[in-house]
Amino acid sequence: MAGSAFVFFMRKEMNASLQKTLLGFASGEMVAASVWSLLIPSIEMSADAGRGAVVPAVVGFLLGMGFLLLVDELTPHLHLNSSSPEGRKSRLSRTAMLSLAVTIHNLPEGMAVGVVIAGALQGAADIPMAAAVATSVGIAIQNIPEGAIISMPMRAEGNSRLRSFVLGSLSGVVEPLGGALVILLASLIVPALPYLLSFAAGAMIYVVVEELIPEASSGTHSNLSTIGFAAGFALMMALDVVLG
Repeated sequence: MAGSAFVFFMRKEMNASLQKTLLGFASGEMVAASVWSLLIPSIEMSADAGRGAVVPAVVGFLLGMGFLLLVDELTPHLHLNSSSPEGRKSRLSRTAMLSLAVTIHNLPEGMAVGVVIAGALQGAADIPMAAAVATSVGIAIQNIPEGAIISMPMRAEGNSRLRSFVLGSLSGVVEPLGGALVILLASLIVPALPYLLSFAAGAMIYVVVEELIPEASSGTHSNLSTIGFAAGFALMMALDVVLG
């Protein structure tokens, strides 16, 4: 919501250099969170299986990637700076399809926070509550520039500042919903926790590879997205190590 409020203070269109930097920053944070907060704990929780400890991480990761791929294929949506909708054909407006693209983007972030919190609540030795706090703080920080990236295209489509803010904020509602669903599932199926951790990682990496990095690297000023990625990755890694 804080990021969506940028629409009240910025021009109708976001500066391309700033957008690429923010996209890179979001990508870096999501990759670091996937590794330190999700995949490594998934492997550590299955350490008793010896060489088989990597199985839940691999299976869950691929399922997460496959799930987002399926959602991407079935849901009509429109990516930033694109004129060609993806997913099933529909008569939805460009604004609606932009909102759906953001909703797909936000779902794995909510799942990531939810599964780490679930692990901490279940008393998993490899996921202390401090790690859950670190992941939540990191995703919250990442949501600020992401909110601006979301609301500004809404404004560029001709929506009012207030409507752009509301649409950008509503698209983020899926995060707490996704988090709550994962917490419920994890509490019911404790042995599945390593798979849920890596599933969330796969879903987040899908978003980074399919959407964020291509958008950040296209056209000019791609070096700014690389700098943003490094900053986001370093920040999330530091949060995870220091707080976790």
